[in-house]
Amino acid sequence: MSKSTPHISNESSTDAPAGPWSPMRKSIFRSLWIATVVSNIATWMHNVGAAWLMTSLAPSPFMVSLVQAATSFPLFVLAIPSGALADVFDRRRLLLITQGWMLVAAAGLAVLAAFGQVSPMLLLIFTMALGIGAAFNAPAWQAIVPELVTREEIPAAVTLNSAGFNVSRAVGPALGGLIVAVAGAQATFGLNAVSFVGVLIVLYRWHREKSPSALPPEHLFGAMVAGLRYARHAPGFRNVLWRLLLFVFPASALWALLPLVARQELGMGASGYGVLLGAVGVGAVIGAYLFPILRKKLSVDLYTSIATISYSLALLALAMSRSLPLLLLAMLLAGAAWLIMLSSLNVAAQSVAASWVRARALSVYLIFFFGSMALGSLAWGALASAVTMPPAIAVSGCAAVLAIVANKRLTLTSAEGLDLSPSLHWPAPDLHRPLEGDSGPAMITVEYNIDPSRAQDFRHVMHHLRSSRLRDGAMQWNLFQDSSVPGRYLECFLVGSWLEHLRQHERVTATDRALQDRVRAFQRDATDPVVSHFVAERTDA
Repeated sequence: MSKSTPHISNESSTDAPAGPWSPMRKSIFRSLWIATVVSNIATWMHNVGAAWLMTSLAPSPFMVSLVQAATSFPLFVLAIPSGALADVFDRRRLLLITQGWMLVAAAGLAVLAAFGQVSPMLLLIFTMALGIGAAFNAPAWQAIVPELVTREEIPAAVTLNSAGFNVSRAVGPALGGLIVAVAGAQATFGLNAVSFVGVLIVLYRWHREKSPSALPPEHLFGAMVAGLRYARHAPGFRNVLWRLLLFVFPASALWALLPLVARQELGMGASGYGVLLGAVGVGAVIGAYLFPILRKKLSVDLYTSIATISYSLALLALAMSRSLPLLLLAMLLAGAAWLIMLSSLNVAAQSVAASWVRARALSVYLIFFFGSMALGSLAWGALASAVTMPPAIAVSGCAAVLAIVANKRLTLTSAEGLDLSPSLHWPAPDLHRPLEGDSGPAMITVEYNIDPSRAQDFRHVMHHLRSSRLRDGAMQWNLFQDSSVPGRYLECFLVGSWLEHLRQHERVTATDRALQDRVRAFQRDATDPVVSHFVAERTDA
């Protein structure tokens, strides 16, 4: 049920370099940061209470792992519609609704637990209700934060958010274990409900500025399709998704099985389990400190590989050792590696998500994250039930290392250096008569006349342009060569409607403009390519 402050990106730019604390000078960012730190502490307390309560109600590895699965599964199922909703609906209102929903769910579970009326099924139902709220909250939450910081403040904001979230992770589990031991799980549920109030107050007082657009908002279904199309045709984003899956699936074993390791293997109570989770949180704070240093010293692919190996070693220590000091060191290592990996992947995902599709692209990211968490939790829980916990955790540790082999082909460096600010450099189409927005489909052709000796290089650059066109709304794309005139090519792409093509004019970025300049450089005599627009006519039968 994590309500973590998301990692941050912004297309706006200033010349002044950002200091490490510069985002805190913005009152709304500062207020949201404080409110979410408090709320995240309560969330971790709630998670400890829910997992520990399940170990009392149904102490099997599979049932305990279902708590994590129930948290993650709604985000897996609902991420796409919630991301589309966050891009077409007022995000502030959506966040107010989702935060209120989670308040009611946490309060309802607290009341039932106080009267001893919680069964394993009810616990999973309320956990899933909180997961549903988080599913509709997360894309909108990630999408609003870039409105609060400049592009230069991204590293500082990422560090602050990571540190805040992981301070919560360090404090929350330890407090949760103590509160469960003293007052029962129902107290953690009640405190979690109260924590939503602070976030609601900050959101209510925020006067959000909307980005102007001359075009009407997208329909929900069309927005969902556009988000999926963007994720499919943005190569850097695809790399991020696969790297995320290959890390989170084996890494989820720690989160799914740690409660049972604490209780059954180590003979700990709720406070001991909280101490182990607290060590993970402290390690994550250390990782937040190391993250900007690693970004300066090493390539992203190198330090993420080191973090993956480190997390794998922590899993192997959890599987083979029952020494508490060694396990605490392992949890510190796991927390630091987890923070560095997810911060790196979040930054990479934000770097390849343009503003017009940010919530939808990040919703696909969330599908991979929470889907990997849910499926991984189920898989490792089932394996632990079949072969006991130590071998299952050891297998997950080995699987994490093996993923590095695949990572060599899935570089994250392609996400660096992109400028996704809107360029708005496409001229308005020259129309002899007005067109309705739903007219179409529309076919756009671009005629090139190049030196035939440079045809191979031209086709290579056009391959990258193809991804750009499809990512921004084209349903089909082709490049045709004139069979009778060497060097004459016709690019042709099809868009669902005239309105969707006008949206392409708003979606094209500075990076796209640089790519199109590379294509234009192939033109003979420095002439511009000839662009034509064709719109399908409605004919009577």
